[in-house]
Amino acid sequence: MNMLTLLAVAWSALKVNLMRSILTMLGIIIGVSAVIIMLALGEGARYDVDQQIKSLGGNVFIVFARGRFSGGARESSGSRQGLTEQDALAIEQQIPQVNVAAPTLRASGQLIYGNMNWAPEINGVDNRIFAAQSWSVVAGRDFSTTELNTAARVAIIGQTVKRELFAESDPIGQTIRVNKMPVTIIGVLNGKGQNTQGNDQDDLIFMPLSTVRKRIAGTTLSSPTAIRSIIVQVEHEQDMDYVQQEIDSLLSQRLRSTTGESPFRIFNLSQMISTRSETMQIFNGLLAAVASVSLLVGGIGIMNIMLVSVTERTREIGLRMAVGAEPKVILKQFLIEAVLLCGMGGLIGLLLAVAVTQGLAHFADYTAIIQPRVVLMSLGFSCLIGVFFGYYPATKAAKLQPIDALRYE
Repeated sequence: MNMLTLLAVAWSALKVNLMRSILTMLGIIIGVSAVIIMLALGEGARYDVDQQIKSLGGNVFIVFARGRFSGGARESSGSRQGLTEQDALAIEQQIPQVNVAAPTLRASGQLIYGNMNWAPEINGVDNRIFAAQSWSVVAGRDFSTTELNTAARVAIIGQTVKRELFAESDPIGQTIRVNKMPVTIIGVLNGKGQNTQGNDQDDLIFMPLSTVRKRIAGTTLSSPTAIRSIIVQVEHEQDMDYVQQEIDSLLSQRLRSTTGESPFRIFNLSQMISTRSETMQIFNGLLAAVASVSLLVGGIGIMNIMLVSVTERTREIGLRMAVGAEPKVILKQFLIEAVLLCGMGGLIGLLLAVAVTQGLAHFADYTAIIQPRVVLMSLGFSCLIGVFFGYYPATKAAKLQPIDALRYE
């Protein structure tokens, strides 16, 4: 008997007990779908992290001013002089590996346009922020030198602010009120979407650093050029550790602390996000390992049903051997039935995994990426389970003696 004939015989045998065959495949279906879904979610998380790092500009540090104590109460970061614009300039000029160091000052406030109002993140910046965090102005223009130096009442808004205040109309040249102060919109930023923490990166407004300091956040005589943070972009990734040490050394010299507590903190965003990604991938790998156990359970179910099938079809096996079927043909027949069961289970599991990942992407906004190698690996492994767990029942059938098989009741 050739392979096609054996496949046809195996298919006919499975169709005789269709419901039993379907129930037998359930373990394989659940196992294959669970493994593919877990690995797809892990790959999707890795993809999200890569996109997040790209949206940050890559190779980025953020240096925060640490909060200070006054009268026993802890003040917020940046509320008193710690980091200054001169510190950002020193980092950029004295560390050759630094591409750009952009000072920022954050404030809070309400934006009002007509009868609409919105409360985004208000950031005082200069034009270095565009290079430091890969922002670009998709409509209008960036800040002029005069606007930066004279605390001009101008702003560049993010896509979320544009949508909430202006909908489909053109915001360029329009005047909004920021904490009752009239501000002219001169530009619109490109969209970045959500970061890995689910925060909307487009819900923000950029204004000149001097404008935010003098007209919104307020300034003090002791720290007239204070900023909240410095965003540092390093030119090459391999220099990140060295540059972090250089920044720490430089700022420690410039910002001497009398309390022993460092007045600043340095965050390596790419490293933090990558670490989080690795943790998620390890967790997903563990879930996939647990899910693969169901494949083994499914294989045991296959073996059990094949043993039952050999017992039920003992007289059929005896009859085939009596008319000339060789033991190896009997072995192939039952082995093919087991592999066919597992292969079909794997294929149905793949279709189920595709449906579930599509549903998660559509309804829960998860990123799930099914890689071809995962599909091939899952299908191949399910077929191997068929060979492994089907071999013993097939061998048992092949070793039957025709006379004994024909006498079996």
